[in-house]
Amino acid sequence: EPSMEFFSYHPGLKKWVEVGNSGIFRPEMLRPMGFDEDVSVIAWGMSLERPTMIKYGVDNIRTLFGHKVDLNMVRSHPIVRWT
Repeated sequence: EPSMEFFSYHPGLKKWVEVGNSGIFRPEMLRPMGFDEDVSVIAWGMSLERPTMIKYGVDNIRTLFGHKVDLNMVRSHPIVRWT
């Protein structure tokens, strides 16, 4: 299935950083949702996790996503506002 990623140059890091992606869902992902065989679905989005990692000095994306996220770190981070 075709996909594409978007990159932007970060002058401070002196490298290209992924900022978005897109692609087409595979048929085996669509069948359980009840879509007909002849239906194609595209998806796209911004990769906000990469700029967030740069801004807040996060070295590993698993710090932000996944089942091992440290919720205490999330709650105590200055970007989070609990009301």
